[in-house]
Parts: sequence; structure tokens; C-alpha cells
Amino acid sequence: MLFSSITFLFGFLPLVLLVYYISPREIRNFILMVFSMLFYAWGEPKYIIVMVISILVGYITGLLTDHFKKMDKAALARLTMILSVTVNLGILFYFKYIGFFTENMNRMFGMNLNILKHSLPLGISFYTFQILSYSVDVYSGKATPQKNIINLAAYITLFPQLIAGPIVRYETVANQLDKRKETVDLFGEGVSRFVVGLGKKVLIANICGEIFDNLSKLSTDENTICLAWICAVAYSLQIYFDFSGYSDMAIGLGKMLGFRFLENFDYPYISKSITEFWRRWHISLSTWFKDYVYIPLGGNRKGKGRTIFNLFIVWFLTGFWHGAEWNFIIWGLYYFVLLMLEKLFLHDKLEKAPAFVSRLYALFFINLGWVIFAYDKFPALKCAVLNMFGGSGLKLGNDLTIYYLMSYGLFFVIAFIAATPFPKKVAAKLMENKKEGFQAVVSSIFILAVLILSTAFLASEAFNPFLYFRF
Repeated sequence: MLFSSITFLFGFLPLVLLVYYISPREIRNFILMVFSMLFYAWGEPKYIIVMVISILVGYITGLLTDHFKKMDKAALARLTMILSVTVNLGILFYFKYIGFFTENMNRMFGMNLNILKHSLPLGISFYTFQILSYSVDVYSGKATPQKNIINLAAYITLFPQLIAGPIVRYETVANQLDKRKETVDLFGEGVSRFVVGLGKKVLIANICGEIFDNLSKLSTDENTICLAWICAVAYSLQIYFDFSGYSDMAIGLGKMLGFRFLENFDYPYISKSITEFWRRWHISLSTWFKDYVYIPLGGNRKGKGRTIFNLFIVWFLTGFWHGAEWNFIIWGLYYFVLLMLEKLFLHDKLEKAPAFVSRLYALFFINLGWVIFAYDKFPALKCAVLNMFGGSGLKLGNDLTIYYLMSYGLFFVIAFIAATPFPKKVAAKLMENKKEGFQAVVSSIFILAVLILSTAFLASEAFNPFLYFRF
């Protein structure tokens, strides 16, 4: 079930909120768990058992880890933590990567292994990382083990962030599971945040997605260098507004239910370097790899050579986490190379360069990175890159190029502006010194307009995928 669907907006969500708020506080986590399970089962009922197994493993090993720590049996505590990590990573590997490995072993070593390919359980990469962080944090003492399995299951299955994040760490919501306080103001903030995210998804990301989908299918005779760049830019905008819009909706839904999730995006396309970009993009994933992979490997504490190796591992895994295809690995290593170049040579130069130069540099390589990310088949990836740089003998432009520029030029300008803090700053300036009542009315009218417009688009059964559902 998509957040950006009529079924969710006018069926599932109102029902959840109604049942949640009329229920006694003592059973609200149970209510959330039940509805979250239903939300998950709506798309893939057969894989709900996989998630239940992961939860049970995390719950039992968490209790055992804590028990052995209290008994001063450090080896057994470590063993139970490793057991949880191994089982959950094993489940992730089986469903997400087993086909990739068997296929490549057959190709490289001339073997004839049976290639096992499964449909990927929704959200498995996200909820697996949450369980891993819970298990490791209990072992390290950062988190107290959850003795109530309903509360732990509610945390893992919480439908706002179950399918595509953000990756919510247990330590950030542990107190909220037991002691959160729902308020009218927080609920209102949640509604506004959700509708803004819905608008980003439906009114911008979906249009960009259609443009990319149409242009990526053009024949060589129809295509041009300019169209290849428009196609790439459309995907860059689509993936930002798609994923950040989903994160906004998840954060908004969390607030409606009394939870406060951490931010996942911070205007990444205004970055002046690739290093800054990764501080602003998918923050929950970046910090997860930093805290659970990079720092345990030694971080930057063991010399330059070891630091480079640690970063190589992190970015290899970051790419591979996104999908069992070579283009994702290349994408991760692409960023490893760029980050190393900045760390070793370019940092000072970028700091001294004019802001617009640094931003153009970052946007160029970010955009090229999304081209690598978008195409999971090498022939299509090679063709896309060649088309962008004139390597396929394409003309610079044609009548179709003019059509797209005339039809979508203004839309792209609006989308680029919307990807910056500028609209928020303008709104704040216009609302400055205005009475609170006036501000509330204007804000409500804006939110209502976005909701009505988004609903109209959804009712027309327009193009409406979610990119990060496949991860």
C-alpha cells in the first residue's frame, strides 16, 4: 500500500487514527503493531512470517545478551549478539543477494548452480538494519533491552517507516514507545508535514518520473545530447522528491501518532561538495554505516591507509545495500573515489572556490552518479552515459528537444527551487510580523490546496511508483 494512494489516504489512515485514539493508552502499541502488520500484509502477506522471525530473533537474543552481561559472561553476551546479526543478515542475504551470487559464480567459474531468485520482501533492508542496531546497542549498553515483545514489534513494524525508512534507531524512540505524549499541536505538525511530502511525491516526483521513463526509452534516431541530459536531470529530481517526500510523510505520520523521528534529508542539492552531499542525503543510512561499520572498523584512528580501506568497505556496502546488481556496487565505489579525492586533494580548493562553482561541481557529479544508479543493465548504462557526452553520434538537439524544453522548462525551474531552502525562507519572510491567526489560516489554505491537488492527480491514476520500495 502506497502512502500516495486513495486507499491509504481515505481508508487505511483514517481508520488507524480513529482506532488508535479511541483505544486506551496501554494498548496503543498493540494497535499500531496490528495495523502495521496489516499494512505490510496488504502488499506481500506471504513475507510477513519473515519479518516475524526477524523480530523474534532480535527479541530473544536481546534478552539473552542482557542476561549474560549481568552475569558477567561477556563471551556468551557477545555470542548472542553475533547470533542475532548473523541470522538477520542471513535472511537478508537469502532473499536479496543469493541470486546475484549464484549467477555471478556460474558466470565467473563456469559452474552450473541453480539460480535462486525471490521477490524481495518489502522494506527488508530497512527493518533488518533496525533490528541489527537494536541488537548491537543492547550489547554495547547504549540501549536497554525491550522486555515487552509488543513494544519491540511495534518499533520494528511501525508502518510510517516500515517500507522505505528512515532507519529509526531503537535508542531514539525507546522512551517514546512507553512515554510518548500525543498533542493537538504535534498532530497538526504531522498533518502539515505529511501533506508537504505527499505534494513532493505526487506533484513533482511523479512528473519527473514520467519524463525519465519516456526519455529513457527513446531510440537513437529520436534522442539528442540535450534530451539525454534532461532525462538524467529528471531522474535526479525524481529520486530526491520521491524519497524525501516519503521521508516527510513518514515523519509526519509519526508525529500524528506521537513519535518524533529524526530528519533524513537536509536540502542535499545545495551541497558544495560530495562530502557535504552525504551529510545531507539519506542521513539515517549514512549515520548507520558510520556508527555500525566505519567506527567499529577503526574509523580514522589507525592511519591513512586503514582509513581509506575502512571507507572502501563502507561505500562498497552502501552501494550493495541498495541492490544486488553491479551498477549499485559501481555507484557506491564511484562515491568512494570522489570522497577520497576530496579528502586527499580537493577539500581546500572547494572551500576557496566561489559557491556557485562548488555547487555546479557537486551537482554535476551527483547527477552523473544517479545515472549509474538508474540503469541496472550495463548496455543501457553505457548508452545513457555515451548519449550525455556525445559519444553516440547524437545531435545536440531536435524538435523533440524543443518540445520538452518548452513543455517542462518552467516545471524544472520550479522543482529546482523547491529542492532548496528558498521557498521556506520566502514564506518565513512573508509571515514575519503577521498575527498567529493569519499565519495559521494561510498555512491551512496552502496545505488544503496541496492535498486537493495531490488527490486529484491520484484519482486520475497517474504515474505513481515509489523508487525506494525496491530496496
